[in-house]
Amino acid sequence: MRIPANTYRLQLQKDFTFDDAAKVLPYLKRLGVDWIYLSPILKAEPGSNHGYDVVDHTQVDDERGGREAFARLAERAHEMGFGVLVDIVPNHVGVATPHINGWWWDVLTHGPSSQYASFFDVDWAAGGGKLVIPVLGDESAEGLEVVGDQLHYYENRYPIAPGSTEGLDAQASDYALSVHERQNYRLVHWKLADTDLNYRRFFAVNTLAAIRVEDTTVFNASHVEIESWFQEGLADGLRIDHPDGLYDPSGYLEGLSALTGDAYLLVEKITEPGEQLPTEWRTAGTTGYDMLATIDRLFVDPAGESALDALDADLRAHSDMGEAPTWADLIHDTKRGIATGILGSETLRLARELGQANDDNTIDALSEILASFPVYRSYLPEGSSAPLMVAAGDAAARRPELEPTISALVKRLADPSEPAARRLQQTSGMVMAKGVEDTAFYRYTRLTSLTEVGADPSIFATDTAEFHRVQAERVGRWERAMTTLSTHDTKRGEDVRARISTIAEIPGEWAETLRGIRATPHGSTGDGPFDNLLWQAIVGAWPLSRERAHAYVEKASREAGNSTTWTAPDEAFEERMHAAVDAAFDDETVNGLVTSFVSRVADAGRSNALAAKLVQITSVGVPDVYQGTELWEDSLVDPDNRRLIDYDAHISTLDRLDALESGTVPAVDDDGLAKLLVTQRALTLTRDRAELFAGYAPVTVAGPAAAHLIAFDRGGALTLATRLPLGLAARGGWEGTTVALPEGRWRDALSGRPIGSGEVTAAEILTALPVALLVRDDSDADADASAGNASAAASEPAASEHGADGSVEAEVEHAPDHTPTDTFAQPDAEGTS
Repeated sequence: MRIPANTYRLQLQKDFTFDDAAKVLPYLKRLGVDWIYLSPILKAEPGSNHGYDVVDHTQVDDERGGREAFARLAERAHEMGFGVLVDIVPNHVGVATPHINGWWWDVLTHGPSSQYASFFDVDWAAGGGKLVIPVLGDESAEGLEVVGDQLHYYENRYPIAPGSTEGLDAQASDYALSVHERQNYRLVHWKLADTDLNYRRFFAVNTLAAIRVEDTTVFNASHVEIESWFQEGLADGLRIDHPDGLYDPSGYLEGLSALTGDAYLLVEKITEPGEQLPTEWRTAGTTGYDMLATIDRLFVDPAGESALDALDADLRAHSDMGEAPTWADLIHDTKRGIATGILGSETLRLARELGQANDDNTIDALSEILASFPVYRSYLPEGSSAPLMVAAGDAAARRPELEPTISALVKRLADPSEPAARRLQQTSGMVMAKGVEDTAFYRYTRLTSLTEVGADPSIFATDTAEFHRVQAERVGRWERAMTTLSTHDTKRGEDVRARISTIAEIPGEWAETLRGIRATPHGSTGDGPFDNLLWQAIVGAWPLSRERAHAYVEKASREAGNSTTWTAPDEAFEERMHAAVDAAFDDETVNGLVTSFVSRVADAGRSNALAAKLVQITSVGVPDVYQGTELWEDSLVDPDNRRLIDYDAHISTLDRLDALESGTVPAVDDDGLAKLLVTQRALTLTRDRAELFAGYAPVTVAGPAAAHLIAFDRGGALTLATRLPLGLAARGGWEGTTVALPEGRWRDALSGRPIGSGEVTAAEILTALPVALLVRDDSDADADASAGNASAAASEPAASEHGADGSVEAEVEHAPDHTPTDTFAQPDAEGTS
């Protein structure tokens, strides 16, 4: 198995195809990238900018360039020494355009007798033998018409079953309705998805229908193209989207491992604090949301928590919203709303599988259990039923009158042979995702850098001791799992969060700024907690375009669902909200307050961003750099974070970096050269000197500012990164703070400066940058890494006697494919690999 030293995620779409990706490979080689990491590439809905709405698992997407272009990209990547990791979507298919999904079209045509009926997770009995499609704008079905052998509802097209029009009068006014009544599907008002839907979806997306990949026939049919990538040597690893939605994740991963020849497999899986993946899962680990949360909190000042809590309470009081709920109470209520609302049809299906379809107590109890689930899913039959027991206990404590019903349900839901037990595990993750990520995260606004995918915002900060503990735990257990800071799913880009986190260092100044903005005629929406979110986003991403700001607040407010919603927008509130955004640009007072606060925290935000980037790349695991984040990253929630990257500009910036005189360090300013320097040097070192990243040990820091420095040794590469920079400046800097460096001669791979050993002052090491990456001065290739020659001749494949970048100076001593001695980074009984 090939294991990547690092990866670089590319978002493919019709405007950035396989051939476009191939053109940036030389740039990525110069950047220090080891593997390219591709977003989903199978045939998707037309115009999809993400690819998760796959309509045909047997074809590579033509809009992204097609199969031949993918093969060209893979072959060129391999020639240049890259590995290829591909994102795949096993849980569902896109059905927004039925006629382009052959499986779905056949099921609509033939109903339960379709050869593909078993491919989908449909409760035919609940629909009266029909597939319920929630698409009508109202209950009248006005707009329904027969066109040839299809039934049209405005732009939606559906098949007409053979022979189903016989005996009907085509001239009759109700002809289309009569034809509709004879089909194997029933078009209903879109609001009935909450109660009447009888097919499982991806979360609450009606146009993403789940497939039963646990069925061998379905697995084989949906993986024939994927299997060919490994037979032909096009792909080296896979990222598995949303395994929580699968009936049997462990079994699926076993099958996938066999199909790929034990390739490198990662799961896109959120684990709650303290939760571990089952050791039975055939995976190298998760895609890194857990590390994202840990790293973010390393740069949050715990001293700011009480003041930000007080500000939140004040904002709620002045908005007549009552006391702030605890995080546990908030997510219970949001999850409960999801379980009985947009995912109510899933809760009702659970009740049907338990034979309690019309029992209100059972439905109520199931909703409470789902609302109380502490993790995304439990792992029966392999794992423990503990999460279920925790959920049942919490549910009974909240609703004592339901305790007998809950107890009776748990006996069945804890039995792996009970079909409802498996369905509960599939459903709990949906409820968690929609209730927490897509609702509560937009309501819990005291410090919005903490409300990120994979994070628990009730955990305010992480100190260096806790960070070291987490890293030590990953060694040997999950050292081949991914780490990340930004993805196509993050709510805010990494550098936006880095700037927002500075608010915890100066909460009083933030409170004064926010109150000043809200006191202006258009600075407030009337929803105090949402105002906090809105202005943190604008400050965090400033300067941003007016269009992007408007798009963000519309999505954020409707996801929060407090003052407006997607299904019933509050026009008055949204008018105030958009006026507030405009005030940031047009109102002299508001603009002055925004720009003044940004000026106050911009340097500290950049320090946090550089520190987070270096820590992420050099900590335990396989670091991923999301497209474009090698420069400053100001994105907000999707689709903003999937914007096209101007790689010509990035190449030009790298050219300027390489043109700097040896030892010259770029300024940490808006230009982005400093972040590119940190990213390139760190990636190159992880790729070309893998032996320097084979362990983990804290490096001792002593002195009055010791809490402001995180330092660790990965086995020859030493990372030092500044924490809480505003507090550091306020106390007068590093004076009297030292770092205990191991014996030997050291050099900073970022600045090229030689560093001594023993007790060295932090000020001596961190002279030009808030971070340092030290390697032994007497080790091979360190001079090359520090001087930045790693980008030379990158457009050509590396010769065997050259480094991976093609330069003679950067010779590497490890196998170019980073082949490990074992297969998976999984623990044995003692927790070691």
